Amino acid sequence: MAFSVSSSYAKLRSIVDATPNDPLPSLASIQKATKSLVASLPSTGLGEAATETHLLSDLPGGFNGTKTSSNYYGFVTGGMFPIAEVADNIVTAFDQSPMVHLPDQSISTVVEDRALGMLVQLLNLGPAWGGRTFTTGATGANILGLACGREFVVNSRLNNAVGGSGVGELGILAACMKAGIKEIQVLTTMGHSSLYKAASVNGLGRQSVKDIPVSKNEPWKIDVDSLERELRRSEEGVVSIVAISAGEVNSGKFAVSGLDEMKKIRGLCDKYGAWLHVDGAFGIFARSLPNTAEFASLISLTSGLELADSVTGDCHKLLNVPYDCGFFLTRSADALSSIFQNPNAAYLSSGPEASIPSPLNIGLENSRRFRALPVYAVLLAHGREGLGKVFAKQVRLARGVSEFLKASNDYELLPSNSPKDDHFEDTHIIVIFRAKDERKNSDLVNDINATRRMYVSGTKWEGKPACRIAVSTWKVEVERDLKLVTDVLKEVVGGSPS
Repeated sequence: MAFSVSSSYAKLRSIVDATPNDPLPSLASIQKATKSLVASLPSTGLGEAATETHLLSDLPGGFNGTKTSSNYYGFVTGGMFPIAEVADNIVTAFDQSPMVHLPDQSISTVVEDRALGMLVQLLNLGPAWGGRTFTTGATGANILGLACGREFVVNSRLNNAVGGSGVGELGILAACMKAGIKEIQVLTTMGHSSLYKAASVNGLGRQSVKDIPVSKNEPWKIDVDSLERELRRSEEGVVSIVAISAGEVNSGKFAVSGLDEMKKIRGLCDKYGAWLHVDGAFGIFARSLPNTAEFASLISLTSGLELADSVTGDCHKLLNVPYDCGFFLTRSADALSSIFQNPNAAYLSSGPEASIPSPLNIGLENSRRFRALPVYAVLLAHGREGLGKVFAKQVRLARGVSEFLKASNDYELLPSNSPKDDHFEDTHIIVIFRAKDERKNSDLVNDINATRRMYVSGTKWEGKPACRIAVSTWKVEVERDLKLVTDVLKEVVGGSPS
């Protein structure tokens, strides 16, 4: 019988549907799948039918349950809405290139433009986000953010000095020399690792990223007074990009306390010619929670992020679309095009009159997957209210786990030196903790994950081992999952499940 793609999809669907609701496969299953892998290129191919059998029979048992399980709490990977899976299969089936806006040939770029527009609406960012594109994720998006910031802070000096081209044309060394710039610094607090990588890629260097926290007790919060002191260095030839963490990856905390503080930071950036960038990662989706008293504190914490010059986030996290899919938004479409425009390639242009810019002229890649369709599908299928309900369940589970840990005799909820909050109003989707018995902490992550009933990631807080729970799947059911989490945590410290 001839190989059939549609038949393969049906077989795959049945395998996925039959997959246990476990966050991790057994070690035996992983070992079996690993042994089945072919180690070297065969001289004669196996053929599509035999390869299909290998792919569907041997490999799925070795994959973790980020999609299939509601109890995978490791990386903020989300899950996958069923409609997003449908859309992603369409992406594969039609294999569109969404990089050049050719509306008389394909609607792919129009779909992308509509999806990005609806994403801006979901995040309540308001108008004027003319520069917008999809990326692979946080790293790609932060590279775009620092590139735009670099272009802005250098051009601001160049235009006054020589009125010439920017970094994209001159190169960073020549541009800075002409502009009289000695240093470009990135001011942040507990910046994500991708921010350091982005600084390296953009020629700023990892050492340009500087932490300016309020205190050791609240290292995620930005110190506005220290920020102003650093920004004043512009008088010495030092220009700045300010990077605000909205949902710091380790603790889930927010760098600013709300609208008033963001207004101050916006004013300082305007005064000293700095670029204001927000690394929204997953925290920016707190802006899309239901507008009720239950979530008022989180919504307040994210108020003012719309004042930034650029914003990044990941759809493959809380929006639960397939890997990979990040996004980048900026008010300055000109900055994007000045950096990422493809010169001297007429066939790559959609023409000067195009209402939608070709994505290859405003982003890193000249070629990439049609990431927009699953995003469009999820936004259309669930809308603002439906997604708000999903986000609310995620927050409620994280708060329930926090409440259990706070009351526990066996565990310490971190950060332990933060102000007492019996209602956990500032808890979003991240929970970090450790055992009170220090002897247990070296093995605690492994002990939890060895149950194969839930998965947590290991981290450090104040230099000591800790566990991190990240709630991000649409499959959350608060009562059911809270019971499972608390039962496992009781068991691993020798207690009894409820």
